[in-house]
Parts: sequence; structure tokens; C-alpha cells
Amino acid sequence: MAFAAPLLAYLVLFYAVPLIQNLSMSVHGYDRNTFVNGGAPFVGLDVYRDVIGQDRFLRVLRQTAIFTLASIAVQYVVGLALAVFFQRSFRLSAVLRGLFLVPWLLPVIVSGTTWQWMMNADTGVLNAALGLVGVDPVWWLSADNALMSVIIANVWLGIPFNLVILYSGLQNISPDLSEAAALDGANAWQRFWRITMPLLRPVSLITLLLGLVYTLKVVDIIWIMTLGTGTSQTLATWSYGMAFGKGTSAVIQYSEASAVGSILIVIALAFGLLYIAAQRRQED
Repeated sequence: MAFAAPLLAYLVLFYAVPLIQNLSMSVHGYDRNTFVNGGAPFVGLDVYRDVIGQDRFLRVLRQTAIFTLASIAVQYVVGLALAVFFQRSFRLSAVLRGLFLVPWLLPVIVSGTTWQWMMNADTGVLNAALGLVGVDPVWWLSADNALMSVIIANVWLGIPFNLVILYSGLQNISPDLSEAAALDGANAWQRFWRITMPLLRPVSLITLLLGLVYTLKVVDIIWIMTLGTGTSQTLATWSYGMAFGKGTSAVIQYSEASAVGSILIVIALAFGLLYIAAQRRQED
């Protein structure tokens, strides 16, 4: 208990207390006055009904799903391809692998500002490159294209994480299995799908889960690039905007922001339970 006490205190102070406070705020009618002085009236689930009943909710939920699923899918595929590539030892492989970690090491504000500059419709390098091959400029950060733009930036940020975790998983797979399969006549594709992927499944599951939970709550890169406007608005940026009266939300809405945050927690919890179920099924 003495060894566990610091961890338990940390979990209670920085996880349990904010979670309880968030749930409490979502069932009380908070405004600026009651947030500072207290006395917010209890409204039950009215805030949740108001939030879910808005026309914006389904649109933002759909955009959140597209942003999350597209990001983790591309990050995983590219990260796995790079991990398999770097599994073969060659000169400068360690240096190149280290360079791929740069996006992970940079502060998000630097990455977001850089991508915002690169995607500038008039002076950005992306449109300059497209112009060299005769393609018309793309308004990357416009309301209609904002979702695509923040997905590209978020994929770039997430590939190093997938590369590191999947590369470590591949290192734990004995090469003797592939060699034995090759002697039995299996080609490279068969060895990858029949040996590597099944043995990499536990690492893949935790990589996808962590990527999904992180991507669900991404605010910084989206906010820096687009302020969460247009198609780039997700549940996380919507909640942030309502809580601080920024972006598309001009009025501070503490209770509504807490309700959206609670919905995000439920979604993340649901995927966590699915992961536990898949892990138990695999063990069986």
C-alpha cells in the first residue's frame, strides 16, 4: 500500500476528481456567475438532450469519425510498411529511422504552424508544387477542405508512434519461423500474412487502441490550423470552443462543453472494452 499510495493519489487527483467534476457540470446549468460563485441548478439530462438534439451534433460526430478512422488507418498502414522496411538491416537504417521520429519530437505548435504555412492557398509550398505539374491551387484550409487538411497533418504526426511500436513488435518475432516457411515453399506475401501479421496482432491491437483514444481527443493540431471551423470541427474542438468561447462558439457554455466531453469519454471507454474483449478472445 505504501508503494501504491503515490500512484493512487495521482490517479484520484488528476483523473477521478476532474472526471467527477466534468460529469457534475454536465448535469447542472452553469454560466459565468455560477461557475465562479457556485449555485448552479440541477438540470439532469437536459443538457445532453439539448446537445444531441442540435443539427450540428450528427455532423460533428460524422466528422469526428472520419477524422479518427482515416487518421489511424493511414498511420497504421504507413507505420507498418516502414517497420517492415526497417526490419532489414542496411547502412544508415538507424539514422533514417531516427529522422522519421522528428514529427513526434517537435512541439505541436511548431508542426501545426508549419503545416498551416505549407497549405496556404497563395504562398504555400504545396500549391507551388502542384503548380509545377499544372494542377490548379487547392484551398486547403477552406471550410470544405479543412477536414482533409487536418487529417494529413495528423497522419504525419502519428506515423512515428506507429513505426516505433510496430517495429518493436516485429523485433520480437523469431526470424526462424519465416525461414522455415520459406523452406516449405511460402513466398514473401504468404509469410507476411500467415506468420508476421498473426504474431503481430497483440501489438497491433494496442497500437490501434492508443491511436484511436489519442485521435479522438485531438484539439491542438486542428485548432492551430483551422480553429476547428468548417469540416474540421470535431467533438473535441467543439467542446473546447464552447468551454472557452473561442472559434465557432462565441458564448461560453460550460455545461454543454462538459456534456460533449462526457460523450467523448463514453466513446473511448466503449472502444477500450472492445479491446479487452478482443484480447480475451485471442488468449482463449
